[in-house]
Amino acid sequence: MIVSMLPIESDVPTSLRAQSKLKTRRRVLDAARQLFMERGYEAATIRDIASHAGLSTGAVFASFIDKTDLFNAVMAEDFQRQVEALRGAAKPGAKVEDAILAVFEAGYRFHGAQLPLLQAAISLSWSHGLGGEFGDRPSFGLAMDALSDILTRGVEAGELKADSEQVRLAAELLWDAYVSNYRRALFDGWSIDRLIERVRQQISMVLASLR
Repeated sequence: MIVSMLPIESDVPTSLRAQSKLKTRRRVLDAARQLFMERGYEAATIRDIASHAGLSTGAVFASFIDKTDLFNAVMAEDFQRQVEALRGAAKPGAKVEDAILAVFEAGYRFHGAQLPLLQAAISLSWSHGLGGEFGDRPSFGLAMDALSDILTRGVEAGELKADSEQVRLAAELLWDAYVSNYRRALFDGWSIDRLIERVRQQISMVLASLR
């Protein structure tokens, strides 16, 4: 008996529709990112985003519930990229202070090229009551784990003296300092290098309480 290796006909349209939907979603996300960067959250309308993507507004709403949902998807992609950058920043065997600074420097340099998008995220969190400084802050848990791991290694190496609760609290303090510094870049015109120097001082102060 010869068995056909061709795909089942009923599966072909489904596969094509799925691929088409993914391509449409990608076009919407790329257009939305650009317009949110250029105009901010409020001024970038769904109609404008759809037009920029070469699609109808219906095509946008087929992939996203509303503009907030679309913006959150754009930011979620950015945070995923940021997490990947943070993961590769700390060098094995580095001193605690150097390792944390490397992680934060990677974050600042990642966002430095797209500060208008970050500003839109902060404005949205203020005006729409989204949870956390950057919406749902999808990178928060991973960032806490990364910082806690660095601090724990410091404890094990004898650089720091802290129990697990103190390690977690220190990680939260460091992350909050890192995040709050973005306001300096957004509203006070600080350069990325100045942010890095600022967070270096903050890291030293937090770690001094654990030595």
